[in-house]
Amino acid sequence: MWREFRPYVSVAQRRAKAERKLKQLAKQGRQASPVRIAGHKIATTFWGLAWCENLEAYSDYANRLPRGRTYVRNGSVVDLQIQPGRVTAMVSGSEIYDVAIELTPLAAPTWKQVKTQCAGRIGSLVDLLQGKLSKDVMSIVTEPDSGLFPKPTEIKMKCSCPDSASLCKHLAAVLYGIGARLDEQPELLFLLRKVDHLELVAAAGEQAGAARLPSKKKAIADDALAEIFGIEMESSAAKSEPTAAAEAPPSSTGVKLKARRTRTPSVTSAKASTPVPAPEAKKSSRRGRPAKATKPPAPVAPPVPVDPVVRGKAAKRRASKTAVKAPNGPAAKARIKTPRPSNA
Repeated sequence: MWREFRPYVSVAQRRAKAERKLKQLAKQGRQASPVRIAGHKIATTFWGLAWCENLEAYSDYANRLPRGRTYVRNGSVVDLQIQPGRVTAMVSGSEIYDVAIELTPLAAPTWKQVKTQCAGRIGSLVDLLQGKLSKDVMSIVTEPDSGLFPKPTEIKMKCSCPDSASLCKHLAAVLYGIGARLDEQPELLFLLRKVDHLELVAAAGEQAGAARLPSKKKAIADDALAEIFGIEMESSAAKSEPTAAAEAPPSSTGVKLKARRTRTPSVTSAKASTPVPAPEAKKSSRRGRPAKATKPPAPVAPPVPVDPVVRGKAAKRRASKTAVKAPNGPAAKARIKTPRPSNA
């Protein structure tokens, strides 16, 4: 006896049914959330791709997943609602079918292990939701046995279609639709597993704060130090006695300042005809220290008058030296040949 199959429904007919169903829901006041796929890829971000790869890693779903990808791409998922631990959807096929998927909450020890391993490795909430994670964190959250993504045994599915398979094409389309929705709202994964994604960022902040705290190490007593190194340690009473220098009152700024001597130049000159005014002091520097005063210019002595008689003798002396050093000429030869008259 041949098994009866429903007649084939084309993609255009399924899309038309989906549009009619959306209008019907809008009239009833219900806001539908259809899955729209732009292009061939179902998911493009880290969380969406990780969800789809987790589904495709299990052989139980291998036969039905290809039909589900076709359904979700052509817009057959009319409505998809994600709630804590539960997913409800409507898929357009030969008719409009209702789909319900329940996920087991993430076990508390597993969630605690994930937080411990990811502590200090997640920069911020934005990095977490955008998938800007290191390779170590990615491997932790996508671990099949101890990660955030569910295993086949943690997923319970139900569809109103007549298909008796555990995973029909309508259920597969909804599972891929969850991956597409995680591209837009990655925090929905934590909602499905009933855990708070903010705890991962808080754990990272607590570990960073604990790393900055000073270490509490036990100090060695003075007696133990003296016994180890063979030296005499100063008693606490001697340490507490203030010295004479310590008793000096501190300055207003808390820093001991030494007084600096300022040299005041003395202007004394006997040869100066007129008194030279003292220069103005420079303005104080930025640190409050008085600037050094500049030295006054040295007085210039007036020129000494020269006697005209002395000046004439000096001129004659220079003229006689010039005549003796002159080159050989007629006058010089005549002076050599002519003898000097005697005084007799």
